[in-house]
Amino acid sequence: MSIAMLGVPMVDGIAKYLSAEYSPLFIGWARYAVACLIVIPLAFRFHGWQMFPEKQRFAHLVRTAFLVTAMTLYFLAIARIPISLAVSAYFVGPVVAVALSVLFLKEMFTWQKLLSLALGFVGSVVVLQPSGEIEIGLIMAFGAGLFFALYLIATRQASQHSDPIKTLAFQCVIGTVLLSPQAAFTFEVPQVNLLWLFAGLGVISAIGHLLTILAFRLSDASTLSPLVYLELVGSALIGFIVFSEIPTATTVAGAALIIVSGLVLLRQPARRRTTSQEP
Repeated sequence: MSIAMLGVPMVDGIAKYLSAEYSPLFIGWARYAVACLIVIPLAFRFHGWQMFPEKQRFAHLVRTAFLVTAMTLYFLAIARIPISLAVSAYFVGPVVAVALSVLFLKEMFTWQKLLSLALGFVGSVVVLQPSGEIEIGLIMAFGAGLFFALYLIATRQASQHSDPIKTLAFQCVIGTVLLSPQAAFTFEVPQVNLLWLFAGLGVISAIGHLLTILAFRLSDASTLSPLVYLELVGSALIGFIVFSEIPTATTVAGAALIIVSGLVLLRQPARRRTTSQEP
């Protein structure tokens, strides 16, 4: 999970760079389409024509729809606002995921989780700055975070009964299909010298999602969710180095509170799972 989250800012940086020339809607589709070219041959190699999950396909469909929506909103956001600001707002997701894991997955509720939720909420409010003018890109980033929280919970539920490669193959194909209409209206032939960047979107994304799926087969959603905060560090560095973006003091303060909310959960002792594992 840690490796996957440290790779995500690379995808964000590539997407923001390409958004200067291409629609974020087209970039989102290209990310999934390229990933398909990598994942489908791999899935066929291991599973033949039975490369998609046999059980809980509706759950996999819902999970993919949540992720596609989160990614689209986030790409639209980073095309409008600095990456560090967008990712700080986006990290309302893991905070919400902690609450949802208790409500729907029946995971144990502890004082650490309560403290984490409180700190994460305050950090999100600091980033949003409700007393000032609200940027539409910031709202999109928060929306992406909410759908990402739903994706985390759906991944925990769907990943228990499916091979990770099958899960990823289904995700890539369905994601490409769902995003095809928006790509058709915004399609532009990529420049030859930028093809390697489009390829990078798919390769890094495919590896990151595979690692995430494997992680959720081994641990609780509320335990893994805080590791998503590692993306904050990478995003801030890429924003500064590549785009010369300097986070504001408010953004840094809010992000710091969110990071602390994640560290609180990382100190929890290991415990047995309480969710039913019926097929």
